[in-house]
Amino acid sequence: MNITDQIALVTGANRGIGRQFVLELLDRGARRVYATARRPESLDFDDSRVVPLRLDLLDHESVVAAAATARDVTLLVNNAGIATGAPLVTGELIEVRREMDTHFWGTLDVIRQFAPVLAANGGGAIVNVLSALSWFAGPGTGAYSAAKAAEWNMTNGVRLELAAQGTLVQGVLLGAADTDITADYDGPKIDPRDVPRRSLDGLAAGSIEVIVDDWTAMVKASLADDPAPFYTRVTEMLGAS
Repeated sequence: MNITDQIALVTGANRGIGRQFVLELLDRGARRVYATARRPESLDFDDSRVVPLRLDLLDHESVVAAAATARDVTLLVNNAGIATGAPLVTGELIEVRREMDTHFWGTLDVIRQFAPVLAANGGGAIVNVLSALSWFAGPGTGAYSAAKAAEWNMTNGVRLELAAQGTLVQGVLLGAADTDITADYDGPKIDPRDVPRRSLDGLAAGSIEVIVDDWTAMVKASLADDPAPFYTRVTEMLGAS
């Protein structure tokens, strides 16, 4: 996919990686970008090609309304997410469910509503922003990791189902980016601008999976081995016992 003249929609576009996706799409010549947020008044892009739009992953009617408005979309970027920090066993169950409702059910809802739109416009592409935590869990990441694991394999399933209509589905996996959601994390962080750059370069090459950083590449490489040494290493690195 050549981004020039594409019409994109980005969820969670008011800050962090989502905001960087909007800016990178504009830099690469997108004709229009629907920038969505739960509160569209929080969007502050100074470019006439940006169309603010309300979309809340936990509000099905807002998803339906967004798809009805943005009927010309050729590229869907599913970026919106949360991180509650809820443990699976001792955390508030409502928070655990909110992680799954957001990352799995909410993202799937958006895909289901926009798949016919993409089909009508020639197929296009979907980008799902995932995480290295799709493949492992760390201290305090139980609910988030479980939800991202579900979203990762949902991405694989959706890719197979939408291949016949010509829609490329790309998963983008990364470690920690320097955004608000990782403000309390003291480990190494990548520049959030690297995420859309690598993703959109991947779309140009037809890549269905993009590994943004070395940390995520290491996690993926460990999956074929005994997990015990990997988890020993991770807990030591993260300062957990």
